[in-house]
Amino acid sequence: MLIVPILTGVAAILLAGWFAYQILKGNDATQGMSEVASYIRAGANAYLLRQTRTILLFSPILFLFLYFFLGWREAVTALFGILTSLLAGFVGMSISVRANLRTANAANYSHIRSFRIAVLGGAVMGLCITGFSIVVLSVLFAIFGSPQPLVGYGFGASLAALFAQIGGGIFTKSADVGADLVGKVEENIPEDDPRNAAVIADLVGDNVGDCAGRGADLFESFSDDIITGSIVASTLIPRYGMKVLYFPLLLQCVGIFSSAIGILVTRQWHKRMKPVGIFNLGLWISTVLSIILSYVVAMLILGDVNIWIGALLGIVAMLVAISATRYYAGTEGRPVRQIAAASQRGAALNLITAMAYGLQSPIASIITIVLAIILSYNLSGILFAIVAVNIGTDMLIAYIMASDAFGPIVDNASGIAEMSKAPRQAADALSSLDAVGNTMKATTKAHATSSGTVTAFVIFATFFTQTKVLSFDVTEPTNLGFLFFGVVLPFLIASLVMKSTAKTAVLMVDEVRRQFKEIKGLLAGTAKPDYSLCVDIATKNALKEMVLPGFISIAVPIALGLVFGAAALGSLLIGAVASAALLGPFFNNVGTALDNAKKLIEDGGQRRGTFTHAAAVIGDTVGDPMKDVAGPSLLIFMKLIGMSALLIAPLLR
Repeated sequence: MLIVPILTGVAAILLAGWFAYQILKGNDATQGMSEVASYIRAGANAYLLRQTRTILLFSPILFLFLYFFLGWREAVTALFGILTSLLAGFVGMSISVRANLRTANAANYSHIRSFRIAVLGGAVMGLCITGFSIVVLSVLFAIFGSPQPLVGYGFGASLAALFAQIGGGIFTKSADVGADLVGKVEENIPEDDPRNAAVIADLVGDNVGDCAGRGADLFESFSDDIITGSIVASTLIPRYGMKVLYFPLLLQCVGIFSSAIGILVTRQWHKRMKPVGIFNLGLWISTVLSIILSYVVAMLILGDVNIWIGALLGIVAMLVAISATRYYAGTEGRPVRQIAAASQRGAALNLITAMAYGLQSPIASIITIVLAIILSYNLSGILFAIVAVNIGTDMLIAYIMASDAFGPIVDNASGIAEMSKAPRQAADALSSLDAVGNTMKATTKAHATSSGTVTAFVIFATFFTQTKVLSFDVTEPTNLGFLFFGVVLPFLIASLVMKSTAKTAVLMVDEVRRQFKEIKGLLAGTAKPDYSLCVDIATKNALKEMVLPGFISIAVPIALGLVFGAAALGSLLIGAVASAALLGPFFNNVGTALDNAKKLIEDGGQRRGTFTHAAAVIGDTVGDPMKDVAGPSLLIFMKLIGMSALLIAPLLR
């Protein structure tokens, strides 16, 4: 049965290659556009190269630790997890930084062509992360004949994701905050004005944060779901037979196929539909196909309709999370309109209103996830139904990632058009696509929230199965203490990454101010800023600041488990997941809502420099590190801490 996932993964990679060819064969852009795009590409490549070196620097230490304590199989698969994640991110981002130039250039001639190139660029990322993961996992499964060594693979993927997301998030948001505070607020110049030294770093950050970072996050979720699902499946061989081992892989194949169909539908502009409507059409087509085909697979492989109901409930939970996020963070929802209205009275009310709605925002999705888990378990009576819920939330990862990467591509294209002084018609078209991209990025965060929460739940349920800890008393002081210790950890991680973003943004603000002051003729437009200095500031500090949160996420669960035992570590996991599952979407939704409130004010004709616009920009800059650093980092943290615990589970049994 491994032939099917291998062929599915290869087909996804080949389709991504075909889309990449379609993008790269496009017409050359103007000299101005090409020059701006070359700055972005050089900065993105330099950052990714340094990030890869930093991650690989820790790999030998990780390998030796795993080799001595767990064995060579877990050590080798962990390295494969790191390398595959980096490879998928590098390929996808390389195409993205080329698609932005093609998208900007196509807007001069055809809005339809511009939209299509951006969709294809995002599709390459989505198909690469799922295609590479399922091929490598299937091959490793075939080599070892057991899912247990693949825990190392999931751990490696989680480690790469945490570094990629934290480093990429700090990079992009420090540049974004620096560019906005000095450019928009102090100097009253447009967002992507070429006179602003931090603009290129901001555009580079969209690629390393929203493309490579988010891709690593979803690669981790996709891989972890297959691994934990296969481990749980191995306990059910007496009930279903050997074929149950392959069910998680085959269910993910359904998701890849359904996502590819949705992408193929989305890639063409339908003149009677708006871009958001086209993306929604692709999502619904992918969803319906996933529901139908997952039923076929569940009945053919297991003959158990209750497992299919679990997958169906997972899909529903994912759709509810997306709908809730679009309401609380989308420009069409009441909360964003009220945040924009509050900005007329100043930044304080802008932020208070956003916080109030942000505290509400996780409730609907968490309730739905909990109901899906309880209902699926009560119907089937086995943990494997919750595995089906988990994979159900992740089945459309390829499509979700494609729509997410669409955002930074059109954002970069809009910046390229603005900086190269493209015709107003092209700039306006790209600006409208950029607004669509923000909606798609919010959708991805909602998906990541629901998926990450269920993934973390399944990981620690698998941990309890592996360690034979069937129950423990949370009223016992030691267990209760470790539970509260787990609750505290996400606050510490969020604090560290927010503080790191602020530290880097301070350096960025100082550098942009210095250049405006010292470079004669810069504000007049007769001289050029030094973009490379800002890129270098963001790169060095992002890579330096990502080490401590990564170390805490790995060292704390491993040390605590080895010293205090499985019950203490289980308590820590429950507290950490419960806390991060609420904090993560809170940060994501507040930050996105503040961003969209600013856009709503700008689209409503409020001029730069007005009191209302200045309040909205301040709110946006506060929300930036919340939605693109703290929120995504917590979603990865709660999966990484679980995989770290699962890694040492055999030692605690």
